[in-house]
Amino acid sequence: VIRCRAAVAWAVGKPLSVEEVEVAAPKAGEVRVKIVAMSICGTDEHLLKGCLPNADFPVIPGHEGAGIVESIGEGVTSMKPGDKVIPLCIPHCGECTFCLNPESNFCLKSHLYEPQNLMPDKTSRFTCKGKRIHHFLWLSTFAEYTVIPEYALAKIDAAAPLEKVCVFGCGFPTGYGAAINTAKV
Repeated sequence: VIRCRAAVAWAVGKPLSVEEVEVAAPKAGEVRVKIVAMSICGTDEHLLKGCLPNADFPVIPGHEGAGIVESIGEGVTSMKPGDKVIPLCIPHCGECTFCLNPESNFCLKSHLYEPQNLMPDKTSRFTCKGKRIHHFLWLSTFAEYTVIPEYALAKIDAAAPLEKVCVFGCGFPTGYGAAINTAKV
């Protein structure tokens, strides 16, 4: 277990509170990441205002970030400790019919199909003050350390500047995709 700081949303409409949290070791298929850089998206604000119907509180928000793999769970093969990674708000299992379709990006493991308030095994890797803290989109980048399913992470080039690529998991592809694919700019 690692103890670190995280911004915890204890209830809808309440301000974030910086707390010391415990982050459990990754289980099979999971990766514990030291978050080095993160950014804020409007979706995080929607969470805090209670606009997301499947969200559970208390929760550690955040879904844009970049970090370094601290440790891996059993069976993780695509990355190792020390690798730089970006959390993906839309996972990519690489096996479902949507991941295998070149015209789709909505994995069957995404939040559109499966709530991501807890890890896939329906438990949390976060505790604070003896209470279970929920995950947000399996990512929770508002923590210094987080545990994420392997298929919700992308290994990136070792030379990538984390403070610049932290928006690549949501903000950049959303904006770029809207401009290129929808608006045809």
